[in-house]
Amino acid sequence: MNIIIVGAGMGGLTAGIALQKFGHQVTIYEQAEQILPVGAAISLWSNGVKCMNYLGLHQQIVALGGDMDSMAYHDGHKGNALTQFSLAPLVTEVGQKPYPVSRAELQNMLMDEFGREHIHLGMRVLDVSQEGEQAHAHFVDGSTATADVLIGADGTHSLIRAHVLDQPVERRYAGYVNWNGLVEIDEDIAPANQWTTYVGEGKRVSLMPIAGQRFYFFFDVPLPKGLPNEREQYQALLQDYFSGWCAPVQRLIERINPATTNRVEIHDIEPFTQWVRGRIALLGDAAHSTTPDIGQGGCQAMEDAIYLARSLQINTLGVEDALVRYQNRRSERANELVLRARRRCDVTHMKDPEITQKWYAELPQEQGPHIMQGIIGNIVGNPLD
Repeated sequence: MNIIIVGAGMGGLTAGIALQKFGHQVTIYEQAEQILPVGAAISLWSNGVKCMNYLGLHQQIVALGGDMDSMAYHDGHKGNALTQFSLAPLVTEVGQKPYPVSRAELQNMLMDEFGREHIHLGMRVLDVSQEGEQAHAHFVDGSTATADVLIGADGTHSLIRAHVLDQPVERRYAGYVNWNGLVEIDEDIAPANQWTTYVGEGKRVSLMPIAGQRFYFFFDVPLPKGLPNEREQYQALLQDYFSGWCAPVQRLIERINPATTNRVEIHDIEPFTQWVRGRIALLGDAAHSTTPDIGQGGCQAMEDAIYLARSLQINTLGVEDALVRYQNRRSERANELVLRARRRCDVTHMKDPEITQKWYAELPQEQGPHIMQGIIGNIVGNPLD
């Protein structure tokens, strides 16, 4: 079949590679003039890595990934470890290591694997339509692309979602702002092979190792929506928001480069179950935009991509039937993870101070199994289990 994908993000590229492997002719249209990743890095948990393995990309992921062997929570003010444990039992149970990776490097690798000659940049979709057994993408430049299937992988602000649902959907502000970027590994801030998180006041400072002797870092601060975004003020603002926090946090703030630091107001979208209309299907954030609190946004987009390609391959009652089966198989799992991330977000970022303080008080008694079972619960149930 001839298939159009709108959006060259993680989900769109993964879907393109998977569909190519089943013999389809795939073209990706991306509105950006050049590919700029949203965010510095991505937590590629074991289910996401398995999706890459399925496509024959395991060695590429290993080369991009950080050596994350353990996990720890620290008191943000005092700096002492509240809990620290190996991730080896998690890896043994699910059968695959997780790998935090640079978004830019992952995206470039996927573009190379898909074939850059099949990606058209600067193509902004104005509208989509269907007629008979054909789906059409109409672009701002006046051109139209036609295919047997059109996949909307156009992100949280998806235009194609409005077509599928026949109405726009409002994004929901999750209540906090995230600053993220990359710095060289510094063991005075955190161990080089550990996911380290400093917590307090409903705020988080977190570091994950990625390839190239770098930490992916992020700061979370509960704040009103719509505050000024002034890059030159990032360090001063973070010093203010984290005043009185421990020396490693202060050292990290000193080390960040505001020019390469991202600031994002975190949103999600209320889950919905209709992902398909005729021969047009949604995928990734267009279908289930989530907060990053359980690290499953990119992984779920990859799961979508694998199952969509398989659904078109193994179901023989017609294209539209196969797309509905994809929708029905994936929407329940992805929507549940959106809600899990929302619940985790509310605990972590002190929506109810009593609940968050209770979580802080429980962390010193946590030896690892409870936290790991929560992560494992997000990983299992993927299309490749």
